[in-house]
Amino acid sequence: MALVAALAISLLPNFATCSAAPVEVLQTRLDDLVRSTAVPGAQLVLTADGSDTQIDSGVGDLGTGTAFPDNAQVRIASNTKTFVATVVLQLVGEGRVQLDAPIERYLPGVVRGPGGDGNLITVRNLLQHTSGIPNYLPRLDMDSVAALRQYQTADQLIRLGLDAPAEFAPGSHFKYSNTNYLLVGKLIEQVTGRPVGVEVTKRILVPLDLRNTYWPAFPVENVIRGPHPRGYQYFDGNRVDITDIDPGWGLSDGALVSTGADLNHFFAALLAGRLLPPAELAEMQGTIPTDNPALGDGVGLGLFHRTNPCGIAIWSHGGVMDGFFVFGGYTPDRAITVSLNQVPPLFGLVHKAQMDDLVDAAFCG
Repeated sequence: MALVAALAISLLPNFATCSAAPVEVLQTRLDDLVRSTAVPGAQLVLTADGSDTQIDSGVGDLGTGTAFPDNAQVRIASNTKTFVATVVLQLVGEGRVQLDAPIERYLPGVVRGPGGDGNLITVRNLLQHTSGIPNYLPRLDMDSVAALRQYQTADQLIRLGLDAPAEFAPGSHFKYSNTNYLLVGKLIEQVTGRPVGVEVTKRILVPLDLRNTYWPAFPVENVIRGPHPRGYQYFDGNRVDITDIDPGWGLSDGALVSTGADLNHFFAALLAGRLLPPAELAEMQGTIPTDNPALGDGVGLGLFHRTNPCGIAIWSHGGVMDGFFVFGGYTPDRAITVSLNQVPPLFGLVHKAQMDDLVDAAFCG
């Protein structure tokens, strides 16, 4: 049962309200989402016209009954993949990586097994989830607090995916697989000679001045650095506070911690061409059908696309990790991120239309 104790609009310090935003509508829809998903609370950040507007609903801490702190940091999970894909596209622009080259060229001998052949799987296949390599995640036991603490390396998890039979021939279908982005992280490290988190920091976080976004130094660092809500998840029917456990394990498929405002500024900068040359941004936004309405109408390289009821092209990714659920919608001029401090049942799929309506309210009024 959700505890909803604080329903308030609060502005981030020194920021003005976005004058064009339907704030009352967003507040009502956010409140409805918190109630219907039975999560403790949520924070919405809308960025438009150079200003960030924050809306809070429910509670950020069930123990104290307090709301999300202003500019709250959360684990953004698979939204990390867009940052990682951006680094790869930068390397493409520098002539250091070719999208349609086999991954064997960069990671010789790594992609071997029933799950895939590195001579047939390209960098593009990995970025666009068309490799056919099985997702390691469903093959893990993540049903207890103890399981969340059982850290495995990227190499171990890649092997877990590759040891299962391939799901289709490379390039023939789309199917989301976290294993792809563990391999993409290894590609970045092989080409640059530096950890993927260092490259993301140097190439994206520092140039955009995203001071509230960071790649955790796992395993020595598990506690979120800045002001943050508590993160909760149900295990055996009991809601457990797992805030200080990092289920992302510092890996390239979901490691980053960020805020709604920083995520908005990242996606807007990316879509406005501030991080990639035009040719590489066009490659990133070149989509194929997902055949999955829950993921939008098209998937690019680290981006998902849908056209909303107003005819606006909305780009996004989204992230799900024990304790946090983060979704949003982004254009070069307007951006919205919503963070929940518990994963809704069935990973929020039954509430996807409600979440899309909330995002669309920020663009369509």
